[in-house]
Amino acid sequence: LLQASRSIRITWLLEELSLPYKSIFFPRENNKAPSAFKSESGSKLGKAPCLKDGGLMIGESGAITEYLIEKYDKKNRMMGGNDEAKRNRIRTFVHAAEGTFLIHALAVTYARWFSLESVKSSGELKELEKGLAINVGKDLGWLDAELEVKKFISGDSVSAADTMCLFSVQFIFARDLCAGRKVGEWRNVERWIKECESTESWKRAVTKTGHEM
Repeated sequence: LLQASRSIRITWLLEELSLPYKSIFFPRENNKAPSAFKSESGSKLGKAPCLKDGGLMIGESGAITEYLIEKYDKKNRMMGGNDEAKRNRIRTFVHAAEGTFLIHALAVTYARWFSLESVKSSGELKELEKGLAINVGKDLGWLDAELEVKKFISGDSVSAADTMCLFSVQFIFARDLCAGRKVGEWRNVERWIKECESTESWKRAVTKTGHEM
């Protein structure tokens, strides 16, 4: 596990599935994964999270999520069971966690990190961030509308949609990637975050990993 990373998605899922696991924790060095993590991860990219199950090493949080559910969630509870409409909804958000929410959020992040000093000092960066954040706001508006009549993304209980998406949305607000707009602007999203964070499985995952954003 790497601090302040997507790793919390997998720990939360493991807790929801009541699976035993051992986590190996690595603090960041200068906001990056330390060399020790890269050598232990089994991945040439050295990215978190990664899961070792027997002789199999799996990377990418979406792939790990699919693997754990396919192998250990015998009733497919985390993917909606036999309800085809619910399964499709969950699948959409499992992929949206990276392909929609984080890809737009990271555009703002990278602009902030890698813009030339001349861009930062001239005020152009602020305008660039504001433009890039438009998509972030649209994504949150979509999620807010989808949560209008639901406690969690797929209904009354946690699913893989929640375990994948929560980190993405928390990241947006923790790093102020929506041009200064606050979570209270999306009241259903704000409520959903609190619902997720109040689950016993989330609390156990945070306690066991020391996760903090």
